[in-house]
Amino acid sequence: MGALRLIDLLHVSLPLSLAAAPGVLPIDVRLIVDLLFAVGLGVLVLGRVTEPRTLWLLRGYLLLVAFAWAVQRYADLPLTAKLVDALVLACSLALAILWQGELRRLMELLGTGRLAVLFGSRNGDQLLSGSVGVLSEAAGRLSQARRGALIVVDVGSDLRPEDFLNPGIPLDAQLSVDLLLNLFAADTPLHDGAVLVKANRIVAAGVILPLSRQGLNRYGTRHLAALGLTERFDRCLAIVVSEETGTLSLASQGRLERPITSSRLHDLLTETLAAGRSVAKDTPETRG
Repeated sequence: MGALRLIDLLHVSLPLSLAAAPGVLPIDVRLIVDLLFAVGLGVLVLGRVTEPRTLWLLRGYLLLVAFAWAVQRYADLPLTAKLVDALVLACSLALAILWQGELRRLMELLGTGRLAVLFGSRNGDQLLSGSVGVLSEAAGRLSQARRGALIVVDVGSDLRPEDFLNPGIPLDAQLSVDLLLNLFAADTPLHDGAVLVKANRIVAAGVILPLSRQGLNRYGTRHLAALGLTERFDRCLAIVVSEETGTLSLASQGRLERPITSSRLHDLLTETLAAGRSVAKDTPETRG
């Protein structure tokens, strides 16, 4: 209410000579503020999108909304306005279905008050360079031993216990190859769950993740868990080692890159640290 009152005062306090001067259009303060807020929101949303096809869809949708607004405000074309409104509504429903996972995540972040994750910097500073070598070496040795493993690396999603089906056992231990190998030993009670890593610390072990609905007939439980979490949080990675074949995989943004070597994993994690975003490829193997 205070903001609206301020706008009213600004609108009333405009020089009368400016509005009445011949050949000079009156200034609508509300229109300027409205446009500034709309442009700022559009820039904020576009700045959070990195996937090219998603960016194209979003740009097209925003242009359509802008066109509908211009027709309603400046053109005396009621039938055209109705048709454009119907088109905007249809596109909104289509995008809601297409981006249902992203919209669900947005509602979760807003509901839990994690605005810093939503609007913060997309850097990968939380993944320290020393952690890359430890994770790569541990994953390579687990793969050679055909020892099943699932390692979740939080690079800015601020994962919390309520984000998991079971938050596991808190550890807060220094990240090391030997500790990871011991946690995923077959005779330990925590080997079936995931290990959560932030920066150079092992936060928890025995974590149970939500499963993805994609690829139910193609992947095992660990791969579905890795996909399920990375579908909801785009700033986390999941390293998966298959217990049956020893295949090494990396899940990112709901996509799975497999099979990869430990050196390839090291390169992907290094790229994440440098680029500040996840880097899984959209190959035919990842689209399942």
